[in-house]
Amino acid sequence: MKISDILALGLWPQSKKTTTQKGIDELENLGYNLFYIGKNADLYTCPGEGQKVLLVRSDRCSVFDIPLNLEINGKGISQTAISDGGAKYAKNLGIRTAILDEVVPQTLNIAPRCQLMELCKPLEEEIDGDVVQFEFIFRNYLTGSLYEACQNGIDPYSLELSSSLTQWHKFETPLFTPTTKGIKDEPLNSSSVREKFPEIITKLEELFTSFTKFASDNGIVVVDTKFEVFVDQNGLWVLGDEVLTPESSRFIAKEDFDKQSYISMDKQILRNFAKENSWKERSKTLKDGEKLEVEVPQSIKDSILENYDIINTRLYK
Repeated sequence: MKISDILALGLWPQSKKTTTQKGIDELENLGYNLFYIGKNADLYTCPGEGQKVLLVRSDRCSVFDIPLNLEINGKGISQTAISDGGAKYAKNLGIRTAILDEVVPQTLNIAPRCQLMELCKPLEEEIDGDVVQFEFIFRNYLTGSLYEACQNGIDPYSLELSSSLTQWHKFETPLFTPTTKGIKDEPLNSSSVREKFPEIITKLEELFTSFTKFASDNGIVVVDTKFEVFVDQNGLWVLGDEVLTPESSRFIAKEDFDKQSYISMDKQILRNFAKENSWKERSKTLKDGEKLEVEVPQSIKDSILENYDIINTRLYK
């Protein structure tokens, strides 16, 4: 399939610019052709027939949607392994993801970074007169932006939470807090979204509840998770490639959580470093296509890789 075929199917967002740049030789020589360069991963068209693309994770990093000159050696391999693990967990509960069982030749050096993906389009629905895409978020604890809203008497999801709830309050059942997906994620009425997608939300809630217990039994506290839902060529819904991973979820090692140390096991340590060094302010001067030049201590890079390894070992190996 060529990029022109993908565009003709109407499955590729017009906002994402394709590239004519050549990709990795050992993939290009087999007929996989680079067509999109993302912040953290690249996409290739695949030889032969079938609506699929090849996702190749890089070691590139970004925070707050800021493209960086930063790479962490080995990050792409770790993220791919965790993504495969999350997809398998969902599959075992009867929920499909866009990740295909088919794989590239495992003799390729690049194979540990690769996932063959079914071509799908984002789930869309009209909300208040606008057609929007969604992030379906489930929370086990009151923290972050929702805690701040609750303290200020704001009810962004129409959940009627008490302002007397303390930070890190544990909900008896997961809280569903959907948002739109876009440049700015806007909160949506929880009950209204449930009514539009009752089967999807019920299945995702079951998946999140099951995974929360599984993770806890294996030494990881799941704070929250977001699911991105897509629609395949047959109109059936599937999840994306980041399911129950540190890219889509906030995980905290149970031993740290019990000590009230709430640093999540993803790029939070890098985000904190970014805040301390005003990366958001510095990024405002970037031109289209430019990356922010940053210097990051090796200790932070090592900590991120160590956390990914702990997640993969405890949950998916």
